[in-house]
Amino acid sequence: MLRTDEILSTIHMLHAEHLDVRAVTLALNVDDCAAPSVDHLCRKLHSKITSRANRLVEICDRVGVKYGIPVINKRIALSPVSTILAGHGQAAAVQVARTLDKAAAECRVDFVGGFSALVHKGISQGDDVVMNSLPEVLSKTKQVCASLNVASRKAGINMDAVGRVGHLLLKIAEATADQRGFGCAKLVVFANIPEDNPFMAGAYMGAGEPEATVNIGVSGPGVVCSALKRRLALEPNLTLGDLAEEIKITSFRVTRVGELIGREVAAELGVAFGIVDLSLAPTPEVGDSIGEIIETLGLACVGAPGSTAAVALLNDAVKKGGLFASSSVGGLSGAFIPVSEDATLARAVGQGQLVLEKLEAMTSVCSVGLDMIAVPGDTPPETLAAIIADEMAIGVINNKTTAVRMIPVPGAKAGEVVDFGGLFGSTPVLEIRNAGASDLFVRRGGRIPAPLQSLGN
Repeated sequence: MLRTDEILSTIHMLHAEHLDVRAVTLALNVDDCAAPSVDHLCRKLHSKITSRANRLVEICDRVGVKYGIPVINKRIALSPVSTILAGHGQAAAVQVARTLDKAAAECRVDFVGGFSALVHKGISQGDDVVMNSLPEVLSKTKQVCASLNVASRKAGINMDAVGRVGHLLLKIAEATADQRGFGCAKLVVFANIPEDNPFMAGAYMGAGEPEATVNIGVSGPGVVCSALKRRLALEPNLTLGDLAEEIKITSFRVTRVGELIGREVAAELGVAFGIVDLSLAPTPEVGDSIGEIIETLGLACVGAPGSTAAVALLNDAVKKGGLFASSSVGGLSGAFIPVSEDATLARAVGQGQLVLEKLEAMTSVCSVGLDMIAVPGDTPPETLAAIIADEMAIGVINNKTTAVRMIPVPGAKAGEVVDFGGLFGSTPVLEIRNAGASDLFVRRGGRIPAPLQSLGN
């Protein structure tokens, strides 16, 4: 049982150190909204979302005030719309996306995810509709987020899908050129997509989930960094093992806070409580940075030798602390390294300390992958696809979730700084070495088979 006095004590102790509930995500299964007519489909979709989510923001705000912990984002995640779009065309997909945008605005939520397709082993007719519509959908809606799962441990990597995504990214960037290609920030490409992830843009509701559930994303890089700095001020000669223990203890406390708030929101909504995702998701604010934690561990800069080991230490300690605190830990739960959303990471890119290849190495031990990276707008589509394929291979071989959220910025060259605004931050454009050298490999298509370890059962 969660003890309220223990939670309130933790809140008081961690107060003013960027502790927050980063996201409360209401996940809904919308498979029953399928209909022969797209107008009927959209009416059912709008009705279900608004009837289920119309009190979400009000409840989150009230619970946040009650415990003194702000709920930053309120979101909705749907079962993949590719299912209900089967038998319809691209125009229907755009109409569905506009319906989602309208429902999200009426419910006052920040984003709605689930404009998704699972194509790790092949592309169905509904998946094809979703993929083809993405440039128009992501340029003509504000709150709709999309995700594609192109690889899995059991299926391997669908290189036909990966190759298509390279071209799609350039089309989405071109369609949102007036926003520096920002439409691409609302699309995540996954290997081993989690079915209960509350974080956008990759949140969706998986097939094994209940009709409706509340999933919580609790963040707090600033809390962890402050805890480490306090310990080091008292004991400057702590070992890395000692620092890992401090991260674990802090993660335990943060997870307890998240579960308390999540269960109360779920109870008031009258739906099941799902999971707490304890992911250290940074913001562009100074003091709320994964990069700063890495440097606090003893590295002069992010990207220096040892950075991958530091991320591994951090990711592991966060997971252990969360699992000890709750039996409902899920989602991604670890450390995110989204470049534009982390001031320290973006600075390291600008100073040439953190390059794409080192960033990719760090993703092999973080909880997601190449996140919010800006690349030159003239990068060939096959090169974009090859970057995605590399990241998918890390996920498939290591049986972990990996993802790519990459923005080819129209007209931008390596080193140019682009600003996406708000929580999305700003970043220098990464240099892509050997652009064009992967063309034949990607164009071969087909499927990279699943590894031997996939036959574990």
